[in-house]
Amino acid sequence: MAGLAAIVLLLGASIRAQDSAARPPPPAATPAIFSGSQMASEYPVPYRTPTVEEITGVMNRVRDYQEGASLMRIINRKTREEITDLSTPHPEAGLDRGENNAFPLIGYEEGVTYAAMLLAAEVTGDARFTEFTAKRFQYAADRLPFFRMQYQANLAAAAGVAPLVPGTMPTPAQFRRFEFRNLVDPQTLDDAGAMCAAMIKARRAGVGPDLLPVINLYIEHITHKQFRLADGTLARTNPQPETLWLDDMYMSIPALAQMGKLTGDGRYYDDAVRQVLQFSARMFNRQKGLYMHGWSSNTPDHPEFCWARANGWAAMAMVELLDVLPEDHPRRAEVLDQLRAHLRGLTACQADGGLWHQLLDRPDSYLETSASAMYVFSMARAINRGWVSPVAFGPAAQLGWNAVATKVNAKGQVEDTCVGTGMAFDPMYYYHRPRSPFAQHGYGPVLMAGAEMIKLLKSDHFTIATGIIQYIPKSSKP
Repeated sequence: MAGLAAIVLLLGASIRAQDSAARPPPPAATPAIFSGSQMASEYPVPYRTPTVEEITGVMNRVRDYQEGASLMRIINRKTREEITDLSTPHPEAGLDRGENNAFPLIGYEEGVTYAAMLLAAEVTGDARFTEFTAKRFQYAADRLPFFRMQYQANLAAAAGVAPLVPGTMPTPAQFRRFEFRNLVDPQTLDDAGAMCAAMIKARRAGVGPDLLPVINLYIEHITHKQFRLADGTLARTNPQPETLWLDDMYMSIPALAQMGKLTGDGRYYDDAVRQVLQFSARMFNRQKGLYMHGWSSNTPDHPEFCWARANGWAAMAMVELLDVLPEDHPRRAEVLDQLRAHLRGLTACQADGGLWHQLLDRPDSYLETSASAMYVFSMARAINRGWVSPVAFGPAAQLGWNAVATKVNAKGQVEDTCVGTGMAFDPMYYYHRPRSPFAQHGYGPVLMAGAEMIKLLKSDHFTIATGIIQYIPKSSKP
């Protein structure tokens, strides 16, 4: 029996050896990430603390791409030749929109980018960021007389042309009619708010030309000309007669806040605070911690589509207001509570790779870059200012940045950014909005997120653990 047992043992060992040889070798041993773990996790994006040098490299690529894609030229649209005689209007004059008609000189997306460049310069010390904004503001200031003259000529030439229908592409005649409008005759919050805030930030920083006449034009529209509801909430008359677009929190509140800081007039602060609280009263779902994109007075039964970028506009608007709102303002605590509630809701629906979905509460919608960058910026700045806990929001901001950085390609293009989007009451519209690296909406937020992340990494109030992303206050005791 002993001999038979030995044969069985030898045969079993031989079979096990052959079976082992037929299988692929196990993964090489790596340091355990969790206590007691024998294998490291495979993450879809880097799961570690980024370096200042890495973040700066991403920001530099974005700036360099913008430099080449955002042109400063007035051209003949038919011949593409530059128009140098600006003494009289030209029937085919227009701003060169660059490759793929992507990056105009003036617009709300550019307002965000210009402000972001100023912030990037402040954090990195790199004057090339400042120069980007200064050069374009100077170009616009020098050509304001021509812009006014050309705009009036366009209006006269387009007399009788039907107005734009929301959500449709303009005809060439309609487009020419509105070319140069943003700087000389703002008619919407999109025309005014973001550009106004950027110009005031530049003025306060001593960057670029004197654009106070344009600033005053923008503020006049926001405070006195824009349609409002009976309680003073800034609103639109499309697509419904009394409609709130969440986007308009950013297209108004930062400009009002900056004007309050520039002038010392508390009425601007009061209006900005009122907008935050009244938009939130109608559009914020406290159970989800998220905002709906659109609200209409026509229906009490709103379908709530929590569009990602609109929530980004709201978060950034509150952060930028709190940044300049006096500490003793009687309603500051209400704005801060609202920001905290929103950031909690956003953190709860962050996807596994660090980005956020196009519809925040619908994980089958695609992952979107511009909104994700907006949330990173808002969370990182809130931490840097001491408004929220780094323990709670630091990991979300860091993971979000790591994911956003993977969306900036070697050219400096920001990929997977949703194109311009109207307000809808159906899901298909949001699910299938195109994504494009030529959508300008992602570039400013990426720079802003990077700048605040650099500040976050340089903070001496906490340490960032390795292995598991955790922010540990230095005053904490084990």
